[in-house]
This record gives sequence, C-alpha cells and structure tokens, in this order.
Amino acid sequence: MYRRQLLQVSAAATLARPALAQGSKVLRFVPQANLANPDPIWTTTVVARNHGYVIWDTLFGLDAGLIPRPQMLAGYTLSDDKLTWRLTLRTGLLWHDGERVRAVDCVASLARWMKRDGFGQRIAQQLAEMRAVDDLTLELRLTKPFAPLPYALGQGSCFMMPERMAKTDAFQQINEYVGSGPFKFVRDEWVSGSRAVYARFDKYLPRDEPASFTAGGKRAYVDRVEWVVMPDPATAAAALQTGEVDWVEQPLSDLLPVLRKAPGVVVENVDLLGAIGIIRFNHLQAPFDNPKLRRALLPAIEQSSYLAAIMGGETALARDGVGVFTLGTPLANDEGLKALTGSRDLELARRLVKESGYKGERVVLMAPSDFPVVNAITQVTRSVYESVGLNVDFVVADWGTVVSRRNSRESVEKGGWSTFCTYGDGLSYSNPATHTALWGSGLQGWYGWPTSPRIEALRAAWYEAPDMPAQQALARQMQAAAFDEVPYIPVGQWYQPIARRTSLSGILKSILPIFWEVRKV
Repeated sequence: MYRRQLLQVSAAATLARPALAQGSKVLRFVPQANLANPDPIWTTTVVARNHGYVIWDTLFGLDAGLIPRPQMLAGYTLSDDKLTWRLTLRTGLLWHDGERVRAVDCVASLARWMKRDGFGQRIAQQLAEMRAVDDLTLELRLTKPFAPLPYALGQGSCFMMPERMAKTDAFQQINEYVGSGPFKFVRDEWVSGSRAVYARFDKYLPRDEPASFTAGGKRAYVDRVEWVVMPDPATAAAALQTGEVDWVEQPLSDLLPVLRKAPGVVVENVDLLGAIGIIRFNHLQAPFDNPKLRRALLPAIEQSSYLAAIMGGETALARDGVGVFTLGTPLANDEGLKALTGSRDLELARRLVKESGYKGERVVLMAPSDFPVVNAITQVTRSVYESVGLNVDFVVADWGTVVSRRNSRESVEKGGWSTFCTYGDGLSYSNPATHTALWGSGLQGWYGWPTSPRIEALRAAWYEAPDMPAQQALARQMQAAAFDEVPYIPVGQWYQPIARRTSLSGILKSILPIFWEVRKV
C-alpha cells in the first residue's frame, strides 16, 4: 500500500549545455535534491554538506576506516599535558580567488563551525584560547584534554573558508562561496531548482597519497561537474540511459531492475554507512510539545513499511530494528528497542493518542515534492498519523521551502509547522556529538528544539568517558531516554546505490558523492 507508482517517460529532455572548450570532460550528475541553500554551516541539509565537500577543504579528513588524517595540514603536535594542539598548514594552499590560505582564516572558520556542530560546541566549552601563531600555524589551547579533536575536525562540515566569509554570524548565510578544494563553485551559473556548476581548480595542490573517503590526494580528472536537478526520478533514469547525464545519486528503487539491464549503465553500492530516516517533531508547539502524544505514536510505527516505500524490493539494502545509533557502528544497541520492534498495535496507538490529551489540534506535516526519498517517508508518516486519529494538514512544497519553513518557531496559525521527515547519514548518527536529532539543548539545538537535561547530561558524560565500554554504557542510557522522551522517531536504515554510466570510473566509497578521482572516458 506504500509502494509508489512509476511515472513513465519516453526520454529525458535535452539538457542546456554552455559552450565548452573542445575536449573538455564534463560530468553531469543528478543530486538527491535541489541546492537551495549553499552554506553548509548555516543549514544542515545533506545536499548543502555534499556541495561543501566539492569546493571547500578541511584541516583533517577521514579515510574509509573513519580514521582522521591530516588534509590541509602538513602536521600537528600535542603538548605533553595534552592541552595545546598546534596545527601547521601545508605550504602553497590557495583560495579560489588566488589568495593564500592563512592560519587566521582557519581560526575564523573554526570559530564559526563551533557554534553549530556538536563536536565544535564541546571544544568551545573547554577552549582557553585559539589563535594564529603565524601565517601557517594555528594553536588551540584547552582547559582539559580532548583526545578526539582530529576526528572532530575531520567529520561533518568543518570547512575552512576565507576569514572575511568565516566572520559571518553562524546563524546567517554567507553571501560568497570561495573555497580551496579541487573544484570551485561557478556561482554565475547556479540556478536554484535547475543546476549548480563546479569547475576544476587548476591551482589545487593534492596530497601525495591515495584518496580515501575525505582524506588523501584529491585529484580532479574532469574539467567540470554539473549538478542537474531532476525531481522526477523516472526522468533522471531516462536521462541516464540516453547518456544525457552520467551519474544519478539516488535512483528510485523501483527503477533499479530496469537500470541494471540498461546498456552502458551500472548500478552499484558505494555507501559506507547507509542513511537513517526520521520523523521530527516541533517540541515548542502543540500538539507535539506533549511527550505522551509523541510516545503514543511508537506502537504504530513499522520500520519495514517505511523501508518498502524507500527501497521497494531492494531488501538486501534495507535494515529495520534501528534505534538511536547507526547499525554496524560501536554505539548501536537494543536498549528500549522493543518500542519499535515489538508487535505493532494500531488500536493501542489510537487509545494512547486519546489518553495523551490530544484535542484534535491541526498537525502541519511538511512534505517535499522534489525529494523522492523524503517524500516517500512523509507519505507513510501521513498514513500513520491519520490512522491513529491526528488532524493532519499535509503541506506540499519544494524542499527549499520546507528547509526554510522549518526555521520558524511560530505557531501553525502564523506559518509554523508541527512535524517533518528527513534522514541523516550513518556517520552523523553514529555518535551523540554529531547526532543533532538526539540533542536536548532546546533553542540551541536542531530544528524541533527539544529540551532534555537528561540526554544532555548523558552526552556530556560521553565526551568524558575513558574508553569504548564506558561510551557504550552511556549510549544505552541515551537510547532509553530517547524512547521515553521521543525527540524524534527512527524509521529504518538503508544503503542507497548509485547508478552511473560505464564511462565513469574511480568513484570512492563514501557517505556522500565525491568527484575527485572520478575519471570519464
């Protein structure tokens, strides 16, 4: 009942192509969603994060084993008391406008990032001083040791930007996009809802080592990458088959059997950790400011139904029984998981909704029309809400509008919202520092703004835990608290295959689309 009907198209529309030099290699890529907001610090959308990795570099990168390695850095030292980190930049690094990358740029970038990232916020709490020692050296002096600092600076969106850009308030969007990575953003050709364009930065200096995930030598072998926005997955699949595009990030699962048989097309899984879908609530507004109502929904949530809507018959790529942390990572556990894995009971859910005190308030459920995966999650959620007796106002808009509206803290009568669906990558959901949907930090947290002193105390203790067993014990307590307070509901984990032309090679295993190392013949 949750399977989507396929839209039939005969061929993709011809794509507009600007004049290029003869022999130029252009990679045409269909992203998961429109790039509406290109500032990956200001917004937490996955597509903005993906855009960030195309044009900005990081001080550390993570290899395929999730081990942090110096990236923009030539090296670093840690004082004997483990309080002072001194980071030294590689020589010859340039911004896309030709200016040298300086330590002062990195200090400003870290300061902005620390205001929005979980690891960053924790570092800021125990930061005594952060300064540029000279043009190539920056120093972080802490009040107490923080061993995972290289990992913290290598994960997420810890992008280095020129000082003038990084001085922008973390809660305001930047207005220029100058990076230092292997590709530069061609802003003049960016049309939200249509396309984004990136050109090879010829002055980028890759590390002299193999590329692995976001670490190592990032070598650009194509001259230009064009993101072509195609909200209709059938149109994207047809464009791939005709060669109009080279790579589709998230082909519709129902179309995978067709694509596997198509000449010149390969379907493959390069996803390191998968993705986790969630239902998110607005904790500031009725009716979901009521924890009894949030808990009442749990008996009605069937993760397998969500996974069928997202992945169709691709059962080998889907995982139910998902709790707070990513399956296959050290903190995943079964504490309180029977709330989602026990027998599903709609009648119980209906009774609990009534007993919660729900008075029929309008529930504004936002649905993106141009984001197939999130739309599928939202459609199932609508059915669940209506089945248990919620008064659903199903609001359909493009993803950019959904992302903009979820910033609102107003009531639904004043343009606010009640609930939306989305997903996070497996790396972000693998630990409580970057798992923003878990945070209980109120207005300082992620959209929905739950306040939970219990979860925040456990998160704080996790940072101080001396070893993995201690971290795992705290993770179990966090999951128990999450099923009691229900800041969000996880609806399953899946591994998203890509579809590409056989003319492409060199695509790295990752949690995001990576364009360095990719060759096109």
